[in-house]
Amino acid sequence: MLVKSQVKYIQSLSQKKFRDEEGVFVAEGPKIINELLAGNGAIPAAVYATTEWIKDNTAIISKHGTENFHEISYQELERISFLSTPNDVLAVFKKPLFDQEINPAQSLILVLDTIQDPGNLGTIIRCADWFGIKQIICNTGSADNFNPKVVQSTMASVARVEVIYTDLIRFLADYGGVQVYAAALNGKPLSEFRSIDHGILIVGNESKGISEEVMAFSTDCVTIPRFGKAESLNAAVATGIILSGFRS
Repeated sequence: MLVKSQVKYIQSLSQKKFRDEEGVFVAEGPKIINELLAGNGAIPAAVYATTEWIKDNTAIISKHGTENFHEISYQELERISFLSTPNDVLAVFKKPLFDQEINPAQSLILVLDTIQDPGNLGTIIRCADWFGIKQIICNTGSADNFNPKVVQSTMASVARVEVIYTDLIRFLADYGGVQVYAAALNGKPLSEFRSIDHGILIVGNESKGISEEVMAFSTDCVTIPRFGKAESLNAAVATGIILSGFRS
């Protein structure tokens, strides 16, 4: 049974300030939580689940130890859920720790210039995971990668892809000898870029694109050919298409 302090604590984690202070994030639903618990480096601080989920996941529970798993009613789950329709289980996880070196001379790194929509950021993180991108660099104007909406969109990729927030101008200036590809409407066709396994790919804001200051660091502009009349592509969709082209 949930006590008032538990409800208040979980609700507070909707705010970045409290997530940062506690070093945790929230995930909801069997699919994402089961994947996180299956061995992706995510450590559960507390799991709150219905009787049905508890019965169906005894193996996972025994793997992590029963002390962090709490059986609650669906009505209690509704009190702590950030979703309009709660789905059997909510978990508080410790934020993953990464010790990877940033090296765009040897790997492909994604740079996001003010991606503000949580759903877009989550989908981009998931796309990065699919195409083997281990690190994403964002400016502080981008959505928080541990925002509950972002976490849900990543479908567990949040535990495998490191997202770093920093000054993009300073970051790009530090890698002056590296190829920097910018997603733009007036660049070379994507078909001219193949087997790109290192460097930096910049994707811009959903409505404004890449800022002039950031674009100044690009060495190549990449364009997805348009065959219809749509004015532009969603940032996450564009990222997935470009990464697919780079990896082919």
